Formats: sequence, structure tokens, C-alpha cells
Amino acid sequence: MNPTSKITAFSEKAEKEIREILTRYPDKRSALLPVLNLAQAEFGHISEDVMVIVANRLDLTPPKVYEVLTFYTLLNEKPVGKYLIQLCRTLSCALAGSENILGHFQQKLGIGIGKTTADGLFTLRTVECLASCGTAPAVQINGAFYENLTREKVDRILDDLKRGAEPVPKAMGEN
Repeated sequence: MNPTSKITAFSEKAEKEIREILTRYPDKRSALLPVLNLAQAEFGHISEDVMVIVANRLDLTPPKVYEVLTFYTLLNEKPVGKYLIQLCRTLSCALAGSENILGHFQQKLGIGIGKTTADGLFTLRTVECLASCGTAPAVQINGAFYENLTREKVDRILDDLKRGAEPVPKAMGEN
């Protein structure tokens, strides 16, 4: 898709899914989160154009959609890399060395927080909590959790991803 083109509507397939989603909610505004997830799957991220489409579809204002969009880390306002790295920055992870791990990610990838590598492979973010206090520091990459992080473990993870290996979703605590 041309990044300068204006998005004006969902695809027919997505519209069908939205109609099905709306059957589950007595008030269609309550379907905002599932419709945003669907929009992100369809468009890659939730741009201003997409916010307007969603708002119109659910009888909401674009600022209301924006409030929800910016609250949830699973929703992306801007395009992200193939691998979205979300490092926990809460107290338990900080005490276990997440700042050191963050610095290592930044050094290895050559990017800062909120940035994407030039090759489009990696986007680095910090998040408030991954609910992994007992196995901190922790990171989530495309839905896969990695815990008890060390610099060496980060190197292995990044090397695997650069070789094209997909992150393997695991239950928390199952490294």
C-alpha cells in the first residue's frame, strides 16, 4: 500500500468480520477493541485515516478511538518492524536489570526506544508490565515471551530472528 494514499474503507472481508463482531455487543461502541484489532490486521497499524473509519463505523469520535489506541500497547499508531520488541520496564524488571538489557538491545540494533531499524526488521519499545515479575527481566517479541534475560540471551534471540527464525510463543515461565 502506498503510504501517502488515504484509506477510506475496510475490505469486504473485514466488513463481514465487523458485522459478525457487532452481533456480540448490544452497543456497537463496545466493539471498539476487537474492531481496532481487526483494523490493525488489515492495515498494519492504526493511522488517522483508520481511526476516522473506525469511529464512523462505531458511532464514536476519533478522539475516543485515539484514547483507546494509545492506552493499549498491542495497538500500533505507526508502522512497526517485522519484529516488535517490547521490553518490560516496571520495578521488578528494573531491579533485575532491564535497563542493562534495554541498553544492550539499543546497542545491538543501533536504535532508540520507539524507533525501527533501517531494514524494517526491528522496532524497540518499553512497556509497563508483562506480568513476569518472578522471571524478570522479560521481553515480548511478536507475542513470544523471553524471560530471565541476559546479554547473551538477547544476542541469541536477535541472531535467530535475523536468520529468519520466527519467535516461538511460549507460556510465561517456560524458557
